[in-house]
Amino acid sequence: MRALLAIGAAVGLLLAAAGIVETAPRGGMPADTAALVNGVPIRQASYERALRALALDSREPLSDADRAHVLDRLIDEELLVQRAQSLGLDRNDPTVRNTLVSSMIESIVSGVGQEEPADDEVARFYEENRDFFARTDRFWVRELRFPVQRDGATGGSARGDEDARARAQEAARRLREGESLAAVGESLGADDLLPLPDGFLPANKLREYLGPTPARAATALETGEVAEPVRGGSAWHVLVMVERSRSAPQPLERVASQVRAEMRRRAGDESLRSYLRQLREEAELRIPES
Repeated sequence: MRALLAIGAAVGLLLAAAGIVETAPRGGMPADTAALVNGVPIRQASYERALRALALDSREPLSDADRAHVLDRLIDEELLVQRAQSLGLDRNDPTVRNTLVSSMIESIVSGVGQEEPADDEVARFYEENRDFFARTDRFWVRELRFPVQRDGATGGSARGDEDARARAQEAARRLREGESLAAVGESLGADDLLPLPDGFLPANKLREYLGPTPARAATALETGEVAEPVRGGSAWHVLVMVERSRSAPQPLERVASQVRAEMRRRAGDESLRSYLRQLREEAELRIPES
C-alpha cells in the first residue's frame, strides 16, 4: 500500500503542479466527478482508468469492494498531493522538481515529429546535414602530460599547478618550433605513464584515455597542429594531432532511418524551444543587477 501511495502521490503531484488537476467549481459536484477532495475533483475518467488497470491484473470480475478500494486509493493519493504542495515539495524538493521538468518536457515534445516525413524532405535534410551522417572520424593524437604536484592538505598545490602549466606551455612552444615529442617530454619531465596508443582512435576512445576536456581540445585540431595546454583532471596536457582521418558521408539509403530519427529529435527540440520562448514572453521576470 505504501508503494502504491508513493507512486500515486508522485504522479498526482506532477499533475497538480503542472496545472492539469482542476479545482471544482463552487456549488455542486460536476457530473463527471467520482469524488471531491477539499474541492479538487477526482474525475470519473481517472477512476475508470484505475479500475481498468486493476481489472487487467485480476482473474475475477471486480467486486464492489474492489471499486471502493480503488476510489479510496485515489482519494489517499490526492490528499498526499495536496499535503505535499502545502509543504512546498513541488517547489523545494530537487527530485520532485526534476521529475516535474522531465514530465513537462515529455508532454511538450510528445508526438512532435511523429508524422512520417516525405521522401523529398528526408533527402533535403540529408543534403543539408551530410557531415552529420558521416562515419566516425578517427584521430591520431600524441600527448605530453604534466601532472600537478600534490600536497597533503588539498591534493594539488597552487605552486604545483603553476609549475605544471609553465612546463606544458614551454613544451607546446618547443613542439611548434619542430622539436621532437620524445626530446621535449624527456627534458621537461613529462609523465610517460599510460601513454596514448600510437595510432588512430575514434573520439570515444580518446575520451577514455584523456578525459572529456582534453579530448574535446584534441578533436578540434587539424593535422600537424599543437593545442594550447589544457587542464584535465590532475594534469596539464599538450596535444599534437599527427593526422586525422575524415570519413565520407554514407549514402542516404544506408542511413535513412537515422536521418528520420534525427529529424524527429530536432523537431522535438524546436518545439521545446518555442514553448519556452512563449513562457518567457508571458512571464514577469526580474533579475537583480550584479
